[in-house]
Amino acid sequence: MRSVVENAKRLVVKVGSSLVTDDGRGLDRAAIGRWAAQIAALRRSGKDVVLVSSGAIAEGMQRLGWTQRPREIHELQAAAAVGQMGLVQVYESCFAAHDIRTAQILLTHADLADRERYLNARSTLTTLLRLGVVPIINENDTVVTDEIRFGDNDTLGALVANLIEGDVLVILTDQTGLYTADPRKDAHATLVREADAGDPALEAMAGGTGSHIGRGGMLTKILAAKRAAHGGATTVIASGREPDVLPRLAAGEAVGTQLVARTARLAARKQWMADHLQLRGHVVIDAGACRKLVEEGKSLLPIGVVSVQGSFGRGDVIACIDEQGRELARGITHYSSQEAQRILRHPSQEIEALLGYMLEPELIHRDNLVVV
Repeated sequence: MRSVVENAKRLVVKVGSSLVTDDGRGLDRAAIGRWAAQIAALRRSGKDVVLVSSGAIAEGMQRLGWTQRPREIHELQAAAAVGQMGLVQVYESCFAAHDIRTAQILLTHADLADRERYLNARSTLTTLLRLGVVPIINENDTVVTDEIRFGDNDTLGALVANLIEGDVLVILTDQTGLYTADPRKDAHATLVREADAGDPALEAMAGGTGSHIGRGGMLTKILAAKRAAHGGATTVIASGREPDVLPRLAAGEAVGTQLVARTARLAARKQWMADHLQLRGHVVIDAGACRKLVEEGKSLLPIGVVSVQGSFGRGDVIACIDEQGRELARGITHYSSQEAQRILRHPSQEIEALLGYMLEPELIHRDNLVVV
């Protein structure tokens, strides 16, 4: 068995609180420096990397002298606000040693539940990756409430993997990987090297809860892997204390547990679009646009749109209809119905003049489009 990280082009690496804060004793600058060096090595090999890091609350607890994670939401928010300052400073300095710029992104579940904010977050992250910046993402614990919290950064890592269409989610933890039983209690427990991410038997193996420092546990990692698999991403659970764990994974070495997504990322995304039973609207496209979409696999540009029907917003799935009324394709629109009405039959270079801004040059990008 070889690691899927070897051939992955885009990765999300999640590092847990106990690793980042040396089990709550404060930010482990040496460990963060090692991960920064490893991520720098991945980037030199041509891989895009997004880092999801816990640790703000744990660092805030240490700075405030708290030994137990508080339960009151306002105290958690206060700890996060204090700790986030130190967390980003350390990451910035560690990556700067490798001439890599970083960006801080704080998200809540509401950011990804709202389709327009979801697309805005996606555009920001993909732009940062194109610019060679390493985004460092954390849950926005300073404003989070019980209703909108992710619950743990394992879930956040899976959501980010789906957001950026990542190939692999790597969850670095203080455990070697997933065992068939708790190795601290069962001498016969063995490490699970590889399994299907959706295998229900995995949840029974992953008993136990998080530490006094973090919220997660092995169960949250199994559920995160299942969520990431819906978007076509395979998950690797490995020890963050393993020497050079990321470069070794990138070299194909099987480290930790690999939970495989059996649906290819593109297939999963297109199946999701094809499965929409109710669409908010559609656009009628001319013969040239039909040919571009169906025969050449191109994006849909505004100039090929004849008319706009229905009321839809940015991020909605809409249908592409030919002038005889036949549905040819459907996809995720970059523009609302009102915006599309204003830019139809115009070349992309005129979008900014017509709207006062340009979100994207395409109405529907080919990566967000499926021929039906």
